[in-house]
Amino acid sequence: MIWLIGNRGMLGSDVEELLSCGNMDFIVTDIDVDITDYRALSSFASERKIDWIINCAAYTAVDRAEDEPEKAFMVNADGPKNIAKIAFDKGAKLIHISTDYVFDGKKDATYTEDDVPDPLCVYGKSKLAGERNIQSLTDTYFIVRTEWLYGKNGNNFVHTMLKLFDERDTVRVVEDQWGSPTYSKDLANAIFRIVKKESVGYGIYHFTNEGKTNWYEFAKQIYERARERGLLNKECSLVPIKTQEYPTKAVRPKNSCLSKDKIKNVFGLDIRDWKSALMDFIDEIQKN
Repeated sequence: MIWLIGNRGMLGSDVEELLSCGNMDFIVTDIDVDITDYRALSSFASERKIDWIINCAAYTAVDRAEDEPEKAFMVNADGPKNIAKIAFDKGAKLIHISTDYVFDGKKDATYTEDDVPDPLCVYGKSKLAGERNIQSLTDTYFIVRTEWLYGKNGNNFVHTMLKLFDERDTVRVVEDQWGSPTYSKDLANAIFRIVKKESVGYGIYHFTNEGKTNWYEFAKQIYERARERGLLNKECSLVPIKTQEYPTKAVRPKNSCLSKDKIKNVFGLDIRDWKSALMDFIDEIQKN
């Protein structure tokens, strides 16, 4: 039995769709079973045989976390700790989703799983605390760090840009923060593959789509692909700006690029380029 936690979110909904199409034996919970309440989790799991737990639940409001750090740590640190306890008690394997924000972004090259985390903001610190709580409680875990995630369900950069393109004549986008966009369906497929193979290659992994870009170039691709598909009602100008011209409460890492060598080698994944993934997502929006 697979227990998917956070099935109503952007990533969780894609994972649930794959589990359903794959005829997997699974159960789902979301806010109906509070991950910050160990007793609630334990009560739900008590009479069930659980082999895998996939945790897609998280506090993801990066800037708001600066104002409510206690809430961010409850969900991103205490929640995973509670889930890891359940996984250990049940003898279950745990897949947990983490983030590029555990790094400070000062490295010039891509970050590997062996690089030392040094988060700059409350959100990153809370996610790192969650990773360490899991590692202290169970050995049978897969922590998958990702970044710049977008998909059909939930707020994300692609949806925001499409909305702004129709609302404004000019959109200013940061050009000096680098990373790799990640289509939630592709990450869901990687998670599904780990479970399907009954994998035992436990540890920390990185997953994004291939390629490197910045937010401005990402926005340009979204605009051009959306124009080609007739999704925009008017023209809009994109203006590149520096980070200091767009101040935010939370400090973002300048370089978020994550190496995928480990996850490709261990699980035999063939990861496609981010532009190809984005095109598929734009096509999906057009169809719907």
